[in-house]
Parts: sequence; structure tokens; C-alpha cells
Amino acid sequence: PDVIIEAQFDDDDAEHGQDRSQDTLADGIKKLSLDTSEKAKAVGVGAVHRAEQDDGPKANDPRLLPDKVLQRTAKVVYILEKKHSRAATGFIKLLADKNSELFRRCAMFSPVDHRVPRAYVSLADCPPDFVTRPEDYSSMLFICRIVDWKEDSNFATGQLAKSLGQAGEIEPETEGILTEYGVDFSDFPPEALECLPQSLPWVISPGELAKRRDLR
Repeated sequence: PDVIIEAQFDDDDAEHGQDRSQDTLADGIKKLSLDTSEKAKAVGVGAVHRAEQDDGPKANDPRLLPDKVLQRTAKVVYILEKKHSRAATGFIKLLADKNSELFRRCAMFSPVDHRVPRAYVSLADCPPDFVTRPEDYSSMLFICRIVDWKEDSNFATGQLAKSLGQAGEIEPETEGILTEYGVDFSDFPPEALECLPQSLPWVISPGELAKRRDLR
């Protein structure tokens, strides 16, 4: 029978070429050919242990292939810890179906990062004139936090946090990146500022320089 073998190359193959993987593939194909020919020979002479043969591995059974040529698969069974901040920077727009009930309640949030899913956001969180003048907000950046994503829905459910400003400007883009990665960029509290030198301009004293190695 026709057999398709999928090869997986690791770092060792990348360093030493593909000869080793090709040899492994050739051995696997040769083993399949031998198994097939032996099975045909057994059928030709009238094997009496047909039931035992049916229970054993077939000629194209993956169990007969070496582990080197098999592609391992896995399934996610549990989320141990949510590492993403669930915040994303993007744009809002009206839904395409104007006759739907969802159109009167929600807008669509499209994140800039395409790894983050699109989300429905409530029109109550959008600017008051967004429905009547959506074109005014076509290039306005917003921060949205994903709060839920139902299994039977193609889109997540989000909540608009704030408006950042026009896309392409330095400050809104920077604030959006910091928010997405959960970086605290708020002002330092007075307790932290009190630890700094109060008399400015501050200079290193000669005594401090004498006991340190200058790496400037």
C-alpha cells in the first residue's frame, strides 16, 4: 500500500545535514516493504493463524515505524496559569449585520496584535457618538480587556478600558505596549522619591570615588 511518512528534523539534523534523517526514512520504507512482502507470502501459502495476524500490527501500522519519523501530537487538557494580561490595543468598529440584535448592543474590537482574538464590546463603553459617527474613531486606539470567551463563540467578550489617542503617535503607541505587557508606568509614590538624593545637582563625593572602581 501507499504509505506517507512525515519526517521531523531536529537541531542535530540541521547541524549535520539531512543524511541521517534520509537514512532513517529509507530504513522505515525498507521495513514496510519487507513486512508487506512477508505478509503476502504468508497469504500465498495459506496461513492458518489468520486471527492472530488480524490482531497484530498491520504493514502500514505506525507502530512499525521508528520513533525518528513519527510526528508527536498532544492535547491541552488544563490551563495551569494565565500569563497574558488579557489587555490589548486595537480599534473599534460597527458590526457588519445592521439588522441583527447584536448590532444594537455591541461593537467589534479588532486588536493590533493578531495573536489576540477579536472581541465584542458593549456600545455603552464606546464613545457616545460612535454609532452615528464611527468614521471619527477609525484611527483611534483603544485598550480592551478580554473578560470571557465562550466555547461556542468565534469572538471573545471584552470591556473597553480607555481611549489612548491617534494611532501612529508615540505616546499612545507606547502606553498601549506597556499596558499589554502589564508594565506599571504610573508615577513613583513619595516613599520611593524620598530615597533619592534631595540636594540637586547630585555628585559623587571624592571619598566614595576613592573606594570604588570607575567603569565610566
